[in-house]
Amino acid sequence: MSRPAWQGGWWHAARRVPSPNHGPRPPQAEVTLVLLHSISLPPGQYGGDGVERLFTNRLDPDAHPYYAGLKGLQVSSHFFLRRDGALLQFVSCDDRAWHAGASRWKGRDNCNDYSIGIELEGLEGERFEPAQYDRLAGLLRALQRRHGAFDVAGHEHVAPGRKADPGPGFDWLHLRQRLGWRAGRFAPL
Repeated sequence: MSRPAWQGGWWHAARRVPSPNHGPRPPQAEVTLVLLHSISLPPGQYGGDGVERLFTNRLDPDAHPYYAGLKGLQVSSHFFLRRDGALLQFVSCDDRAWHAGASRWKGRDNCNDYSIGIELEGLEGERFEPAQYDRLAGLLRALQRRHGAFDVAGHEHVAPGRKADPGPGFDWLHLRQRLGWRAGRFAPL
């Protein structure tokens, strides 16, 4: 007997790392947006456990000079996609992760209420890896099977002037063509 693709809001293909940084979605809130972000801790360094520690409130502010500015920060994302394609899930997709902050999409504020956040290991302006696009496309298809159609945008699109991720290194056209979804579901190129 095969294992179900979803157990509640947890996807079987991701390593489960529960974060305390989440809350309930508003009543009757439906997922209508997936937000893509980029992150690396320390900035520009890949493969470490800094992001995992940040999202689980275990980041030692003395472990790196950059971390001091993150002390006490309580943030999360539903998913974190490493450069090699490894996928971690921190928050059930049924819950509200704390990834977008002050945000607005198509006239609606508070994107955390109706979105799923996916952090890509990387920096604004740098290119992302083929393994990340492969896994991201699979994750987006799985999310569509569970939630129906949704828009896909970057943090830069919902918080312009405040955020710039995933940035110009992310190939939106490649992702759109790979999925075969209509252009209207994506942030404008």
